[in-house]
Amino acid sequence: MRKEFESPERFTAQLAEVGGFLSRACSFTGHRPQKFPWRYNEGDPACVALKETLAEQIAALVEKGYTHFLSGMAEGTDVWAAQSVLTFREKNPALKLHCILPCFNQSEKWSASSQARYRSILEQADSVIFINREDKKDCMLERNRFLVSYAATVLAVYNGERRGGTAATVRYARRLGREVIVIDPTTRSVTHEKTAP
Repeated sequence: MRKEFESPERFTAQLAEVGGFLSRACSFTGHRPQKFPWRYNEGDPACVALKETLAEQIAALVEKGYTHFLSGMAEGTDVWAAQSVLTFREKNPALKLHCILPCFNQSEKWSASSQARYRSILEQADSVIFINREDKKDCMLERNRFLVSYAATVLAVYNGERRGGTAATVRYARRLGREVIVIDPTTRSVTHEKTAP
C-alpha cells in the first residue's frame, strides 16, 4: 500500500500531479526528547498533555482542509505528530502521511523500542522520501528545508531558543512566508504567525 520514493526528485514529480498540494500540506518540526524536562518519559503528565495539544492542532488543520502531513521522523515531536496523523487517518482515509528522512540510517543509534516505533510508522506512511542516501554534514538541514518548502504551514513545538534545528527551521519558514503555528512545550500555549516572504 505504501508508496516509496527513493529521492526527493521523484516525490516532487509526483506532487506535480496533485493539484493544490502545497496549500493543503503541513510540515512538523520540534524538539527531541533531550530538550524536554521529562526527556524520554512519555508517561509524564506534561508529555501526555503536550501530545494532546499537538493532536488538537493537527485536528484543527484537518478541519481547515489540510490532507498532507510531512514529518522528518526525528525522535520526539516528529514521531508524535506522525502517530497522530496515522490515528486521524483511521477515520479519514483522505489524510496522507509523508515521512521525509535525512538519510537511510537516521534511527541507527536509537533505542530498540524507538527504532521499532520508527519502522512501524514508516510501514504505515503513504510515502517515504530519503533526502540523502548517506549521513552527511548538512543532511538534517536539507531535510528541514525540504519540509518547509513543500508545506503551506509549519506546526512547531518550539521553546523559543535561538540555536538548534527547530529554531533554524522556524526561521526558514518565516523567511519563506509560511504560516507558523508554535506550541510552547512548557505552557502549551499556541501562537499562529503569518509573515510575508
